[in-house]
Amino acid sequence: MFLNEEDLQAIWLTIKLASVVTVILFLIGTPIAWWLSRTRSRLKGAIGAVVALPLVLPPSVLGFYMLVAMGPNGPVGQLTQALGIGLLPFTFWGLVVASVIYSLPFMVQPVQNAFEAVGERPLEVAATLRASPLDAFFNVALPLALPGFITAGVLTFAHTVGEFGVVLMIGGNLPGATRMVSVQIYDHVEAMEYANAHNLAGVMLVFSFLVLLALYAWRPDAKRD
Repeated sequence: MFLNEEDLQAIWLTIKLASVVTVILFLIGTPIAWWLSRTRSRLKGAIGAVVALPLVLPPSVLGFYMLVAMGPNGPVGQLTQALGIGLLPFTFWGLVVASVIYSLPFMVQPVQNAFEAVGERPLEVAATLRASPLDAFFNVALPLALPGFITAGVLTFAHTVGEFGVVLMIGGNLPGATRMVSVQIYDHVEAMEYANAHNLAGVMLVFSFLVLLALYAWRPDAKRD
Protein backbone atom coordinates (compact mmCIF):
# COMPACT_ATOMS: atom_id res chain seq x y z
CA MET A 1 0.00 0.00 0.00
CA PHE A 2 1.27 3.49 -0.86
CA LEU A 3 0.39 4.95 2.55
CA ASN A 4 -0.26 2.83 5.62
CA GLU A 5 -3.03 3.35 8.15
CA GLU A 6 -0.85 5.41 10.49
CA ASP A 7 0.17 7.69 7.63
CA LEU A 8 -3.47 8.29 6.68
CA GLN A 9 -4.35 8.94 10.32
CA ALA A 10 -1.53 11.48 10.59
CA ILE A 11 -2.72 13.19 7.40
CA TRP A 12 -6.29 13.41 8.71
CA LEU A 13 -5.16 14.86 12.04
CA THR A 14 -2.93 17.37 10.27
CA ILE A 15 -5.74 18.53 7.99
CA LYS A 16 -8.07 18.78 10.99
CA LEU A 17 -5.53 20.84 12.94
CA ALA A 18 -4.79 23.16 10.02
CA SER A 19 -8.49 23.72 9.35
CA VAL A 20 -9.35 24.53 12.97
CA VAL A 21 -6.33 26.83 13.33
CA THR A 22 -7.15 28.68 10.11
CA VAL A 23 -10.75 29.32 11.17
CA ILE A 24 -9.68 30.52 14.63
CA LEU A 25 -7.04 32.80 13.15
CA PHE A 26 -9.55 34.36 10.76
CA LEU A 27 -11.55 35.36 13.84
CA ILE A 28 -8.56 36.48 15.93
CA GLY A 29 -6.25 37.82 13.24
CA THR A 30 -8.76 40.04 11.43
CA PRO A 31 -9.33 42.54 14.26
CA ILE A 32 -5.59 42.58 15.01
CA ALA A 33 -4.78 43.27 11.36
CA TRP A 34 -7.47 45.96 11.18
CA TRP A 35 -6.12 47.70 14.28
CA LEU A 36 -2.53 47.55 13.02
CA SER A 37 -3.57 48.96 9.63
CA ARG A 38 -5.52 51.87 11.12
CA THR A 39 -3.91 52.83 14.40
CA ARG A 40 -1.45 55.63 15.02
CA SER A 41 -0.66 54.41 18.51
CA ARG A 42 2.94 54.28 19.67
CA LEU A 43 2.29 50.64 20.56
CA LYS A 44 1.84 49.69 16.91
CA GLY A 45 5.50 48.80 16.47
CA ALA A 46 5.63 46.73 19.64
CA ILE A 47 2.39 44.88 18.87
CA GLY A 48 3.53 44.27 15.30
CA ALA A 49 6.83 42.88 16.57
CA VAL A 50 5.04 40.51 18.97
CA VAL A 51 2.79 39.28 16.16
CA ALA A 52 5.79 38.69 13.87
CA LEU A 53 7.95 37.07 16.57
CA PRO A 54 7.17 33.46 15.50
CA LEU A 55 8.73 34.25 12.11
CA VAL A 56 12.21 34.61 13.62
CA LEU A 57 12.00 32.71 16.90
CA PRO A 58 13.18 29.08 16.69
CA PRO A 59 10.14 26.77 16.97
CA SER A 60 11.77 24.82 19.78
CA VAL A 61 12.14 28.01 21.83
CA LEU A 62 8.55 29.04 21.20
CA GLY A 63 7.35 25.51 21.94
CA PHE A 64 9.35 25.37 25.17
CA TYR A 65 7.86 28.57 26.58
CA MET A 66 4.36 27.54 25.55
CA LEU A 67 4.93 24.17 27.21
CA VAL A 68 5.96 25.92 30.42
CA ALA A 69 2.99 28.31 30.24
CA MET A 70 0.52 25.47 29.68
CA GLY A 71 2.14 23.17 32.23
CA PRO A 72 0.78 22.53 35.75
CA ASN A 73 2.71 25.47 37.22
CA GLY A 74 2.22 27.88 34.32
CA PRO A 75 -0.44 30.59 34.20
CA VAL A 76 -2.34 28.96 31.35
CA GLY A 77 -2.10 25.54 32.96
CA GLN A 78 -3.38 26.83 36.29
CA LEU A 79 -6.27 28.54 34.53
CA THR A 80 -7.29 25.47 32.54
CA GLN A 81 -7.10 23.32 35.65
CA ALA A 82 -9.22 25.79 37.60
CA LEU A 83 -11.80 25.69 34.80
CA GLY A 84 -11.86 21.90 34.94
CA ILE A 85 -10.38 21.54 31.46
CA GLY A 86 -7.18 19.88 32.61
CA LEU A 87 -3.76 20.41 31.07
CA LEU A 88 -3.39 21.21 27.39
CA PRO A 89 0.08 19.78 26.60
CA PHE A 90 0.03 16.48 24.70
CA THR A 91 -3.57 17.00 23.59
CA PHE A 92 -5.07 18.02 20.26
CA TRP A 93 -6.39 21.30 21.68
CA GLY A 94 -3.00 22.06 23.12
CA LEU A 95 -1.68 21.78 19.58
CA VAL A 96 -4.44 24.13 18.42
CA VAL A 97 -3.42 26.80 20.94
CA ALA A 98 0.26 26.44 20.08
CA SER A 99 -0.40 26.47 16.33
CA VAL A 100 -2.59 29.58 16.57
CA ILE A 101 0.31 31.44 18.16
CA TYR A 102 2.89 29.98 15.79
CA SER A 103 0.89 30.75 12.63
CA LEU A 104 -0.41 34.15 13.75
CA PRO A 105 1.86 36.28 11.52
CA PHE A 106 0.90 34.26 8.44
CA MET A 107 -2.68 35.41 8.95
CA VAL A 108 -2.19 38.94 10.28
CA GLN A 109 0.44 40.30 7.92
CA PRO A 110 -1.30 39.56 4.56
CA VAL A 111 -4.62 40.83 5.93
CA GLN A 112 -2.97 43.94 7.35
CA ASN A 113 -1.33 44.65 4.00
CA ALA A 114 -4.69 44.20 2.27
CA PHE A 115 -6.42 46.61 4.66
CA GLU A 116 -3.65 49.17 4.17
CA ALA A 117 -4.01 48.84 0.39
CA VAL A 118 -7.72 49.69 0.69
CA GLY A 119 -6.76 53.15 1.93
CA GLU A 120 -8.91 55.84 3.50
CA ARG A 121 -10.85 57.02 0.45
CA PRO A 122 -13.40 54.15 0.17
CA LEU A 123 -14.17 54.40 3.89
CA GLU A 124 -14.56 58.18 3.68
CA VAL A 125 -16.99 57.77 0.77
CA ALA A 126 -18.96 55.22 2.79
CA ALA A 127 -19.08 57.66 5.71
CA THR A 128 -20.50 60.40 3.46
CA LEU A 129 -23.27 57.95 2.54
CA ARG A 130 -24.06 57.64 6.26
CA ALA A 131 -22.60 54.19 6.65
CA SER A 132 -21.62 53.38 10.21
CA PRO A 133 -18.02 52.29 10.88
CA LEU A 134 -19.28 48.71 11.27
CA ASP A 135 -21.16 48.86 7.96
CA ALA A 136 -18.13 50.35 6.23
CA PHE A 137 -15.94 47.59 7.60
CA PHE A 138 -18.16 44.69 6.51
CA ASN A 139 -19.47 46.15 3.24
CA VAL A 140 -16.44 48.10 2.00
CA ALA A 141 -13.17 47.11 3.69
CA LEU A 142 -13.73 43.34 3.83
CA PRO A 143 -14.76 42.91 0.17
CA LEU A 144 -11.88 45.06 -1.05
CA ALA A 145 -9.43 43.14 1.15
CA LEU A 146 -10.70 39.71 0.04
CA PRO A 147 -7.52 38.81 -1.93
CA GLY A 148 -5.48 39.35 1.23
CA PHE A 149 -7.81 37.09 3.19
CA ILE A 150 -7.50 34.32 0.64
CA THR A 151 -3.71 34.60 0.65
CA ALA A 152 -3.66 34.62 4.45
CA GLY A 153 -5.94 31.59 4.69
CA VAL A 154 -3.86 29.55 2.24
CA LEU A 155 -0.54 30.47 3.89
CA THR A 156 -1.88 29.82 7.39
CA PHE A 157 -3.24 26.41 6.43
CA ALA A 158 -0.07 25.39 4.61
CA HIS A 159 2.19 26.66 7.38
CA THR A 160 0.24 24.74 10.02
CA VAL A 161 0.47 21.57 7.94
CA GLY A 162 4.25 21.91 7.86
CA GLU A 163 4.82 22.49 11.57
CA PHE A 164 7.30 20.23 13.36
CA GLY A 165 9.19 21.78 16.28
CA VAL A 166 6.19 23.30 18.03
CA VAL A 167 4.08 20.21 17.33
CA LEU A 168 6.69 17.91 18.83
CA MET A 169 7.21 20.11 21.90
CA ILE A 170 3.53 20.60 22.72
CA GLY A 171 1.86 17.52 21.28
CA GLY A 172 4.52 14.90 21.66
CA ASN A 173 4.02 11.82 19.52
CA LEU A 174 0.71 10.18 20.46
CA PRO A 175 -0.78 8.08 17.63
CA GLY A 176 -4.28 9.18 16.72
CA ALA A 177 -4.11 12.19 19.03
CA THR A 178 -1.12 14.43 18.34
CA ARG A 179 1.02 12.63 15.77
CA MET A 180 1.00 14.94 12.76
CA VAL A 181 2.46 14.32 9.31
CA SER A 182 5.79 16.00 10.09
CA VAL A 183 6.24 13.83 13.18
CA GLN A 184 5.17 10.72 11.28
CA ILE A 185 7.85 11.36 8.66
CA TYR A 186 10.41 11.82 11.45
CA ASP A 187 9.34 8.49 12.99
CA HIS A 188 9.77 6.72 9.66
CA VAL A 189 13.27 8.13 9.24
CA GLU A 190 14.22 7.29 12.81
CA ALA A 191 13.04 3.71 12.26
CA MET A 192 14.98 3.62 8.95
CA GLU A 193 11.72 3.13 7.05
CA TYR A 194 12.93 5.28 4.20
CA ALA A 195 10.40 4.03 1.67
CA ASN A 196 7.50 5.02 3.93
CA ALA A 197 9.17 8.35 4.71
CA HIS A 198 9.67 8.97 1.00
CA ASN A 199 6.03 8.22 0.21
CA LEU A 200 4.65 10.52 2.89
CA ALA A 201 7.20 13.25 2.23
CA GLY A 202 6.39 13.05 -1.46
CA VAL A 203 2.71 13.61 -0.74
CA MET A 204 3.57 16.69 1.32
CA LEU A 205 5.93 17.98 -1.37
CA VAL A 206 3.22 17.72 -4.02
CA PHE A 207 0.68 19.30 -1.67
CA SER A 208 2.97 22.24 -0.88
CA PHE A 209 3.76 22.81 -4.56
CA LEU A 210 0.09 22.73 -5.57
CA VAL A 211 -0.82 25.17 -2.79
CA LEU A 212 1.81 27.67 -3.89
CA LEU A 213 1.02 27.14 -7.57
CA ALA A 214 -2.67 27.85 -6.95
CA LEU A 215 -1.83 30.89 -4.84
CA TYR A 216 0.50 32.47 -7.40
CA ALA A 217 -1.76 31.59 -10.34
CA TRP A 218 -4.80 33.10 -8.61
CA ARG A 219 -3.21 36.39 -7.56
CA PRO A 220 -5.04 39.28 -9.26
CA ASP A 221 -1.77 41.10 -9.92
CA ALA A 222 -0.14 38.08 -11.54
CA LYS A 223 1.40 38.96 -14.89
CA ARG A 224 -0.09 37.15 -17.84
CA ASP A 225 1.18 37.12 -21.40
